[in-house]
Amino acid sequence: MSLKSGVDNPRSPLRRFLDRELSAGAKPLRESFRSQHRTDHVLLPLPGVGTEAGTAGTAIDTRLRLAFTTAAPVDLAAAIGIELTGGICQAAGLRMRAVGNELAARLTYTVHALDLANRNTPIDRAHDEEEDLARLLIAAAWYQVLARTPIGFADTPLSLAAREDPGSFTLDRLLQLPHRDLVADVVAQLHHAADSPLRALRARTRPEDCTPGPTFSNAQITADADLVADGLLIDFKSDRHPHRFPKASAWQLLGYLLLDTADRYRIDTLGFYLSRSAVLATWPVEEYLDLLGTCRRDLTALRTVFAELLAGCDADTEPYTPKDEDHVQRLLRKLAPVIKDGHCPTCAQPLPSSTRRPRKFCTTWCRSRDQAMRRRGLLPDGPTPSLPHLNKERLEPGEGWQVVSLTPRLRR
Repeated sequence: MSLKSGVDNPRSPLRRFLDRELSAGAKPLRESFRSQHRTDHVLLPLPGVGTEAGTAGTAIDTRLRLAFTTAAPVDLAAAIGIELTGGICQAAGLRMRAVGNELAARLTYTVHALDLANRNTPIDRAHDEEEDLARLLIAAAWYQVLARTPIGFADTPLSLAAREDPGSFTLDRLLQLPHRDLVADVVAQLHHAADSPLRALRARTRPEDCTPGPTFSNAQITADADLVADGLLIDFKSDRHPHRFPKASAWQLLGYLLLDTADRYRIDTLGFYLSRSAVLATWPVEEYLDLLGTCRRDLTALRTVFAELLAGCDADTEPYTPKDEDHVQRLLRKLAPVIKDGHCPTCAQPLPSSTRRPRKFCTTWCRSRDQAMRRRGLLPDGPTPSLPHLNKERLEPGEGWQVVSLTPRLRR
């Protein structure tokens, strides 16, 4: 299971659980974020970037991590992708793996030669050095696609070039593939970061205090973040519309915190760095939880019920049959917080005293949140959500439904 796929899909059990538990919704956190995001200067992708904006995002994420620590010059997902290409039953697959191994060796050498994590040097290097490094990171990002979303790997310039002519596919050929606008976009974001708040954060940390690509996993779900720097968990974002701050991003950052049950990374602050606007927005953990309205449970209790959810179902997968939906509904009801009498049913806080009739909600905001969650079927006593995106066909009596076709769903 994947944390990202779970929070991206509003119908997944994981997303529905968080939507219910976070009684304030995303609005207070979004307002806090926008109060920190006080810039209108946004680097927009150049025309030649086209559909490769995600590739640019992956490359700049890796480059920013390397400015803090060079403990892992080759991203774990890239290393996995390189190995997986060898399993493609064609000559092209073997060439892609061989070239990938050369790429990993070249990237490792370059990262150490440039001494990228040296605090006595700036975040960025000379422009030509950054261009060469960007090409290496873009190529590594294409290998990552095979590890993360294999269905899209066949359409990457890497795969297309290797399958077109395996015999001429070399590392030099691979490094010629990135469009010059794509390279320039990655370099521009890196130069933008050199004068951003990341500079001060980097100066007050040591490489050994930083963890690149921290992983959060248990038996049921996997997730990997961008960077932990001395207790600050940062998620890098290269969105061309950074002011939007989607709910899924906020939920994903919280998911990392909930998965770190052993407090392995000693996270005390959560944050986003927007590489196109050079803004670093951060919150102490308690403030982040308060803004989301997790007052129904403390962090320890929330981690416990989150673990129960992951163990009880395929939490990142939308249920497509009535049987699956019924199972999810029963599990969500079981994990619902117990609200004591005299407490707000939305946020579980004590109701204020009233000289008039007894109050049901502590604020008008909690009343509106209750109505919104009830309409979406997120409350135990609310309506059962219908199953969307389905054409259903009866099987044998009592045997449920068979999914005949699904409406395609696009992922960000």
